[in-house]
Amino acid sequence: MLVKTFGCALYGIYAITITIEVSIDIGINFSIVGLPDNAVKESQQRIDSALRSIGLRIPGKKVVINLAPADIRKEGSSYDLSIAIAILAANEHISAERIGSFLIMGELSLDGTIRPIKGVLPIAIEAVKRKFRGLILPLQNATEAAVVEELEVYGVSHILEVIEFLDGKRELTPTVVDSKEEFLNRSADYEHDFSDVKGQENIKRALEIAAAGGHNLILIGPPGAGKTMLAKRLPSILPPFTLQEALETTKIHSVAGKMGVHRALVAVRPFRSPHHTISDVALVGGGGVPQPGEISLAHNGVLFLDELPEFKRTVLEVLRQPLEDRVVTISRARLSVEYPASFMLVAAMNPCPCGYYNHPQIECTCGAGAVQKYINRISGPLFDRIDIHVEVIPVPFRDLSDTRRSESSAAIRQRVIVAREIQARRYQEFSQIYCNAQITAKTVQRFCALDEPCNLLLKTAMEKLGLSARAFDRILKVSRTIADLESSLQIRPEHLAEAINYRSLDRESWGG
Repeated sequence: MLVKTFGCALYGIYAITITIEVSIDIGINFSIVGLPDNAVKESQQRIDSALRSIGLRIPGKKVVINLAPADIRKEGSSYDLSIAIAILAANEHISAERIGSFLIMGELSLDGTIRPIKGVLPIAIEAVKRKFRGLILPLQNATEAAVVEELEVYGVSHILEVIEFLDGKRELTPTVVDSKEEFLNRSADYEHDFSDVKGQENIKRALEIAAAGGHNLILIGPPGAGKTMLAKRLPSILPPFTLQEALETTKIHSVAGKMGVHRALVAVRPFRSPHHTISDVALVGGGGVPQPGEISLAHNGVLFLDELPEFKRTVLEVLRQPLEDRVVTISRARLSVEYPASFMLVAAMNPCPCGYYNHPQIECTCGAGAVQKYINRISGPLFDRIDIHVEVIPVPFRDLSDTRRSESSAAIRQRVIVAREIQARRYQEFSQIYCNAQITAKTVQRFCALDEPCNLLLKTAMEKLGLSARAFDRILKVSRTIADLESSLQIRPEHLAEAINYRSLDRESWGG
C-alpha cells in the first residue's frame, strides 16, 4: 500500500514542502531514498524503538520511503514523525483518511516522546501557503508556529497522541497565540537603560544620531571608559519592531535554533556580541549544512564587535559586502542560500596596544608608530563603511557621584522615532530604503543637497582630513540625520560641522 504524508525542508529562511511516500510490499528491506543525510537514514532505529514502546513495530516487509522532490537534500531528524505516521498508515495500523490534510514534523525519542525541531516559523508559513488544514509538531514549538494565522497548530508530546488524533480517538486543542498582543507585551522588554549612564553626553548624542539614521558607529577609548556599557544600551533607543520586522527576524532565529522553548516571537531588536576569536563562517554563516551567522542573527538589530582590532583580518573583511548589500549569499556546489543581514554595526576598540593614548591622566607607554600600527589592523575600506567615529573619555568623578538620573531611553527613543518617520515619508517611493544610512550614492545628492556655505565647509574638511569619496557620502548622510532630528528640511552648516566631527578618527588624523 502506498501512503503520502507531508513535511518540510529548510532552504535558507524559507521552507519547501516535502512529500514522504511510503510503499510496503512483499520482501524484506528498509530503504530511504531522495537524498537523505545520515540523520534521516538513522531514523529507522528511532522509529522502530518508538513504535515498540507503544506495542507497534515496523512491518517485516519491503519498506521503501521516498522523500520528494528527490533532488533536494533532506537533513536532520525532523522527518521522524512524518515517516513513522506514513509507515503506520501504509501498514493499515491507522487510517490514512486525514493524514494528507496535515503537515507533520518532529524528532522521535526512543520512548516515543517528540523532541523540538528548528525552523518552525518558516514551516508554518509554508503550511499556510500550501493550504494545509493544520500543522502537527512538537509541543515546545507550538507557540512559535501559532503566530501564523489561518492555521490550526497542534502541539504534541508523544507519538501516541498523533496516532489517536489521526484515528479520531482523541481531540487535540489547537494552540492559539495573539501575535499582536504577544508582540506589544514584549516590545519594550529591555534590560539596559540610558537613565543609568552617568555623564558621557557627547557619546549619548552620537548613539542617538546613529539610531535615528541607522548608521554604523565605532567607539574608541581607554579601558573602563564605558564603551561596552553604552553599546549595550543602543537597542533600547532604536525604533520598536514592526510586526513584519519581528516575523522576519524570528524566521532567522528559528532556522538557527535560537528561539528557545515556548517562545513565539523575537519582539525586541537583537543585540549580538560575538567574541573576537570568532571564525569567518560563524560570523557570516555557512558550514556543511548552511546556517545563519551572527550578522544574520543581528538582522534588524545591532552587531557589536568589541576589541575590533583583535578580530582576525579575514573575519573583518568578510563584513564589507554585507554592510553594503545588507544580505549575505552562501554558495555551495549544489545550492546557493541567501540570508538577510541588515544590521547596525557598532564597534569598540582601544586607541593603542596599551589602551591609554590620549588619556587625560594616564600616560601612553606605546612606542613610536605603535598607535598607527594598531589602527592599521582595520582596513581603510572597512573604516570608510563606519559612518560615525567617536572618542570616548573616562567619566570624571563629579559625574559619577551625581545622584540625578540621566535622560531615559524612552525619551531618546521618541526623538529617534520622529526622525525615522520623517525618513519613511521621504523614501516612500524606494522599496529598499528605510533610513538615511541606506540611501545609495546615486540618490545621496538628491536628498542631501548643500548650499554654498556648506559646500565650502565640506571642501575644507575633506582636504584637511584627507577623507575618501566614501567618507564624503557618509558625512552627507549623517548630516541629513542630524537635520532630521531637528526637523529641518535643509542641511545647515552646524549639522554638517557636527557630522564632520564624527569623522575625526580617520587614520590620516589619528595617532599621527
